[in-house]
Amino acid sequence: MTSPGTLYTVSAPSGAGKTSLVNALVQRCQDLVVSVSHTTRAVRPGEEDGVNYHFVAEQDFRAMLERAEFLEHALVFGHLYGTSQRWVELQLNRGYDIILEIDWQGAQQVKRLLPQTRAIFILPPSREALQQRLTRRAQDDPGTIENRLDKAVEEMSHYVDSDYLVVNTDFDRALDELQSIITSQRLLTTRQRNSLNDMLASLLS
Repeated sequence: MTSPGTLYTVSAPSGAGKTSLVNALVQRCQDLVVSVSHTTRAVRPGEEDGVNYHFVAEQDFRAMLERAEFLEHALVFGHLYGTSQRWVELQLNRGYDIILEIDWQGAQQVKRLLPQTRAIFILPPSREALQQRLTRRAQDDPGTIENRLDKAVEEMSHYVDSDYLVVNTDFDRALDELQSIITSQRLLTTRQRNSLNDMLASLLS
């Protein structure tokens, strides 16, 4: 019997390295997938529709919202983001672990609806490091970077709502810590009992 997968939310201020860490984590961990959110923001260089996000018009997003198709949704920096509830439930029932890369607002919504969700928060080692990373990635203009830094403090204050806290001082160490979280959840007795049912029956017969 296949055990249901675990849903994880991963939140962080812009520039903390969340997306790079999650992408590397998925490469390491079998049966771990990232949910592709819907968004109304424009496509950034190097992004692909259906891979990084489902890019939709605002009127289409609001129509989906009216049909209650989102597990969570949020307005972030003037753009709407949302996660398909049907897709998430389908993948979990198939035994896949799912990561939602969402802001703290979305993570709180998901936790209220699905209390068994494991919430992870990623922090930068310092404000200076965060500013350097935002500037180095050259995706935003100086005004946008300043706006993101202003909001970062308020965003980071919500680390208290998470189950796990990872500080991205060193990329490889942070990646190891994230993998440890996934592994520990997969070794829970409640999850192992289903996947090891035949072996356990043999051992105890």
